[in-house]
Amino acid sequence: MARRGRPDRDRPGLTRELVLRFIAENPSRSSKRDIAKAFDVKSEDRLLLKDILADLQAEGVIEGGRKRFNRPGALPDVLVLEIRSRDEDGGLLALPVGWDEAERGERPRLPVRQDRGSVAGIGDRILARIEDDEASGTRFARVIRVLEQRKSFELGVFRAMPGGGGRVEPVERRQLEFMIRPGDDKDARDGDLVEVEAAPRSRAGLPIGRVVTVLGSIKGEKAISTIALHAHGIPHIFPEGVLLEAEEAAAATMADREDWRDLPLVTIDPADAKDHDDAVHARPDEDPANPGGVVVTVAIADVALYVRPGSKLDAEARLRGNSVYFPDRVVPMLPERISNDLCSLRNGVDRPALAVRMVFAANGEKRRHDFHRIMMRSHARLSYEDAQGAIDGVPGRVEPQILEEVLRPLWKAYGLLAAARDRRQPLDLDLPEKKIKLDVTGRVEKVIVPERLDAHRLIEEFMIQANVAAAETLEAKRQALIYRAHDAPSLAKLESLRDFLRTLDISLERSGSVRPSHFNGILRQVKASEHESLVNEVVLRSQSQANYSAENIGHFGLNLLRYAHFTSPIRRYADLIVHRALITALSLGEGGLSRADEESLEVTAEEISRAERRAMAAERETVDRLIAHHLADRIGDSFDGRVAGVTKAGLFVALPAFGADGFVPISSLGAEYFHYDEVGHSLIGERSGRGYRLGDQVEVRLVEAIPLAGSMRFEMLSEPRQLPAFTGSHHKSRMRRPGRPGRPKNVGAKVRRKR
Repeated sequence: MARRGRPDRDRPGLTRELVLRFIAENPSRSSKRDIAKAFDVKSEDRLLLKDILADLQAEGVIEGGRKRFNRPGALPDVLVLEIRSRDEDGGLLALPVGWDEAERGERPRLPVRQDRGSVAGIGDRILARIEDDEASGTRFARVIRVLEQRKSFELGVFRAMPGGGGRVEPVERRQLEFMIRPGDDKDARDGDLVEVEAAPRSRAGLPIGRVVTVLGSIKGEKAISTIALHAHGIPHIFPEGVLLEAEEAAAATMADREDWRDLPLVTIDPADAKDHDDAVHARPDEDPANPGGVVVTVAIADVALYVRPGSKLDAEARLRGNSVYFPDRVVPMLPERISNDLCSLRNGVDRPALAVRMVFAANGEKRRHDFHRIMMRSHARLSYEDAQGAIDGVPGRVEPQILEEVLRPLWKAYGLLAAARDRRQPLDLDLPEKKIKLDVTGRVEKVIVPERLDAHRLIEEFMIQANVAAAETLEAKRQALIYRAHDAPSLAKLESLRDFLRTLDISLERSGSVRPSHFNGILRQVKASEHESLVNEVVLRSQSQANYSAENIGHFGLNLLRYAHFTSPIRRYADLIVHRALITALSLGEGGLSRADEESLEVTAEEISRAERRAMAAERETVDRLIAHHLADRIGDSFDGRVAGVTKAGLFVALPAFGADGFVPISSLGAEYFHYDEVGHSLIGERSGRGYRLGDQVEVRLVEAIPLAGSMRFEMLSEPRQLPAFTGSHHKSRMRRPGRPGRPKNVGAKVRRKR
């Protein structure tokens, strides 16, 4: 409504339309002062501007106050957002929380930008500041902090109901079941794996939810790993912009490279490997000053040439952190164009690489090393089995020339390095790795323990030496890097281990002087005894978890002072950072460490350590689900197992034949009270003194299998055995008796079997 006495308030230069346009186009700087400055409002026009703004507010055309004006429905400076999806370039997109679409219109989708110290991901709720992108004229949300991580969505299986809608069965016991109203199912079909968003909780009945994403049928051959991917928020679909950038990558040239194509480097990998990122070569050292010595070369695919700092490929690789390996698929860190093509060291094809040439003395000690940026050509693609078979005299596994000129020098070099390794005495735990074989339908066909060959050990030792060389070179150049760090066991864990070993009449050095060799001595004492499995398990649990760090604390398990991952940049972001650091430190050309890389090494180390733990959890849960699914139709069958965990609530029993475990509740163990002995890792019957201990070989019966949750429940068939007496010391935790919820948890509490 116009004000009297102001007939000229809409005169050219200061009109309602121009003021409105300015507010709409400059939402972050639209205070009264900003508007006056933009229109060069003089003192005589200030009342006119005040009247225009007052009229627009009275009419509801604008809202706001002292700091700035907005059009109705405009975003505030700071608000809570939920990250829902990614754009075609892999960027995060978020929606405002609590947005009333009836009053304010459709919820805006805002690109999310975060500093290196922020680690927001899909499903997270964030507090963000709304800012303008001057270049594009768009708005984006800059993360201030993460408020809540991945609690918005639940994963489950949709079960359709007559008349529309349905319910969603949870994939984990701790999750809720949801009712889905008709129209909120997003066209999900019965048996589809879906993500559900919870609605405000009602007072009665099942919680109400809304299907957000349909992930495909639970009967699909990759459904089990899909559950793990979504449960842990692991990115597994490359954005279009990332794929386009990979496809546009050109083959390497000889620029800034040495020509090593005549050197007979070979790749030695698993028989089913699709990419080959490392190659090896060895020869006698011709230097008279090093009699009996060898020269070992390790060449690694030059991923840094293609994945540059600030690129979409780099952002995606950093987000993923590492490749993830499931029995039914691999979720790679980089697109196949990079990992399986340009950076795969294919036989007879020119490929760029970073190579380290290491000279070892006859006793296996390294004398020197140097790094080179090269163009190489693999002279043979070998599997571990082929290489080992050729060395063992199996005819026809490898061409005679490769055997004599390449493999035999490699094995000679390995013999020298193995002797030095034995003197170094890294931690030598005997923990065989199992591999699940699937049939064409994605079901478990068998579980195998691959034979551990010298060919495996050879490649492993060469890679360790290359990793050490990388760390040494970068330290010598005072170049910042990311280390693979493994701390010594904590004092608390050592004391607990010492107490346990005392029950077996085995001593352990005092905390300040413990070395891997001390653990190896203990493992040798129990070799081939009834306690071998138990002691290996307990020693493993006493160790710290390895991680990535910008600070060097050494690698306790390998007994090395400095160690940096260099040998797998295709599947680990840490290795890519080390490659870039070497390129920068040694002036090897383009693709080195950027300033942003260097400034954020500590944050990067934390992020990729978290990604590694995430991948390990997802891989472990997928195996559990596959085995539970495999055994679901064998309820009532008995199995040979081993006690893999002892808790106050019962026993975890691993099935060695299948590589998974299940649970035996303490209430089902026997008709007497059982004590939980924390130090002895055992459950002991009070009257009989008999019980079960970590590592015991037992027989169990399967009574329940829940495939979606990956859980199995067993009944113990083996009789308990005599164990050291329970002393009731402060190390012995106690159990509360079932049915007595108010009873305090004092030392010596008991558990009775439920009949």
